[in-house]
Amino acid sequence: MVGGTGMRTQLSIGELIIHLRGQHGLTQYELADQLAGVSGNDAVTREEVSRWERGKRIPGPYWRNWLSEVLGCPSERWESAAVTARRSRGIPDQRRQHVD
Repeated sequence: MVGGTGMRTQLSIGELIIHLRGQHGLTQYELADQLAGVSGNDAVTREEVSRWERGKRIPGPYWRNWLSEVLGCPSERWESAAVTARRSRGIPDQRRQHVD
């Protein structure tokens, strides 16, 4: 994505979730339900989706994989969006192996 100043800007993971959820016409509840359905893990809730979107939490690799499947976006884009979110929060770029 290119901003109005001509500088390349990357969506944070929260912005990416909001954008793709909107394209698919899903509410936060519906996205959480779909993630729970495909993953077999009902630990994700509308509240967790909201935290991801607001940048309060960054979904770990486990949930990024399922977001990729549900929202039809390549895993590489999720990883770069997670890096962007970490940078904006002042978290080092190192890849974290645990689920947030």
